Amino acid sequence: MPIVAQSTETTDWVSRFADEVIEESERRAPGKPVVVASGLSPSGPIHLGNLREVMTPHLVADEIRRRGHEVRHLISWDDYDRYRKVPNGVPGVDASWAEHIGRPLTSVPAPAGSAYPNWAEHFKAAMVEALAGMGVEFDGISQTEQYTSGVYREQVLHAMRHRGDIDAILDQYRTKKAPAKKQGQKPVDEAELEAAEGSGAAAEDDGTGSAGYFPYKPYCGGCGKDLTTVTAYDDDTTELTYTCTECSFSESVLLSEFNRGKLVWKVDWPMRWAFEGVVFEPSGVDHSSPGSSFQVGGQIVGSIFGGKQPIGPMYAFVGISGMAKMSSSKGGVPTPGDALKIMEPQLLRWLYARRRPNQSFKIAFDQEIQRLYDEWDKLGAKVADGSALPGDVAAYARAVGTAAGELPKTPRPMAYRTLASVADITAGAEDQTLRILGELDPADPITSLDEVRPRLDKAEAWINTQVPADQRTVVREDADAELLKSLDDQGRASLRLLLDGLDTHWSLDGLTHLVYGVPKVQAGFSADATPKELPAEIKVAQRTFFALLYHLLVGRDTGPRLPTLLLAVGQERVRKLLGE
Repeated sequence: MPIVAQSTETTDWVSRFADEVIEESERRAPGKPVVVASGLSPSGPIHLGNLREVMTPHLVADEIRRRGHEVRHLISWDDYDRYRKVPNGVPGVDASWAEHIGRPLTSVPAPAGSAYPNWAEHFKAAMVEALAGMGVEFDGISQTEQYTSGVYREQVLHAMRHRGDIDAILDQYRTKKAPAKKQGQKPVDEAELEAAEGSGAAAEDDGTGSAGYFPYKPYCGGCGKDLTTVTAYDDDTTELTYTCTECSFSESVLLSEFNRGKLVWKVDWPMRWAFEGVVFEPSGVDHSSPGSSFQVGGQIVGSIFGGKQPIGPMYAFVGISGMAKMSSSKGGVPTPGDALKIMEPQLLRWLYARRRPNQSFKIAFDQEIQRLYDEWDKLGAKVADGSALPGDVAAYARAVGTAAGELPKTPRPMAYRTLASVADITAGAEDQTLRILGELDPADPITSLDEVRPRLDKAEAWINTQVPADQRTVVREDADAELLKSLDDQGRASLRLLLDGLDTHWSLDGLTHLVYGVPKVQAGFSADATPKELPAEIKVAQRTFFALLYHLLVGRDTGPRLPTLLLAVGQERVRKLLGE
């Protein structure tokens, strides 16, 4: 039976926003579909921080669908934005791509070897694939198509007619100093950078030049770049004249027929809110500062375009374990596709669902992923037995599926750390992997690897791509004769106790009991004695015993959990390496 989230309407942040959005949508456009929105710039790899821009409205939209309302989740692909700089570390891209700076992203060649027609489509495709894998339903809107087909023509002409009013709104913020950057503050996004970097043709400025303010930026008919300055405009005829500082090209066009340009960002965004009737759209923490796009847009959308600003929660940054905050201008930053190679979509959805938008969190690509999976599996068990808190039940429900149904899942979700250890030891050999996994629970053995897929595949990918070579597990070929010879009576006795118990304890639970029990028995206690019944010295003895086993089996102080390691090595080889 699928997990249901409808009954938790007042227990989590998603439900509270859904309540507010439904009420506001009925007030603004009664009887029409609820509209939520996201905006993504395919200026480079679309990273896991950008994913929050999508997941926040997705989760709210999905809750609204669960309640039986019609809802549209729009993703505006800002593919008509200027190519601002060449990202670092992108395969198939070199310094020669700098010649395209200033052109629309859809006019920039894709990285060498790409199957896609341009830069924007190349990076958009990876995100579309990842969102499909996560069960995210959306309507995509290409801003290149919107502008070049003339969809926004009336809005552009309207903004030009009211350029003085827009200029007056922007002027309220031009003299204000930007607030001091706080420690740990999230970097501003691509569009905000373009709106803030200098003036004139150097970036997407606010449109102010010697001829006055113009909220429209043409792409040059000569070089195709936006390094242009509007020098004249006639409201009656819509004749617009511009010059290009890059190639000195100049021309006069009728804006009522001209489709090669776009509104500057701080006008473009509120125009879209009004055009699409957006009720809910989150924004990054950078948009909360004075003079930011969201704040200025809130004034422009009503006074210029006759619309209303969306309900707009601010979302905090998303980090990666062991890495600095993410910026899409830097290469090598993990994307949703990268995350889905090492974790199931349910876990990734849960990380975004369980935290309020204004709470920052990290996504683990290091050893922390094992702890996260343990936490996830424990939550699943609590949900199953009815002991989970309502808010946790809601987050779990939103992770495992959507209004359309549950996402595909691993039939037997074995512990991720166990699967990772087995994949590490077997180096992906399927026959050995099946042997080991089949011996973990002899009472209910796994008979096919399909039972533990796709989680097994994710764990194997994590081992192969995220664990350094010097941390991989390599089982010894031959016994360490020198170490075995150097053991004292207690050391030899501990190995004898272990070896004598292998036959009767050959399962994951059995070996766990055995390896923890040997030091207890040697100290005169029962193997079943609990930690409360034992002196602190037993823990020291256990660590010493474990270190001995690791040295004899893999030549190191530590390694995978010993019960899993013993099963992976196999009885015959364990006996050989332990000197029998």
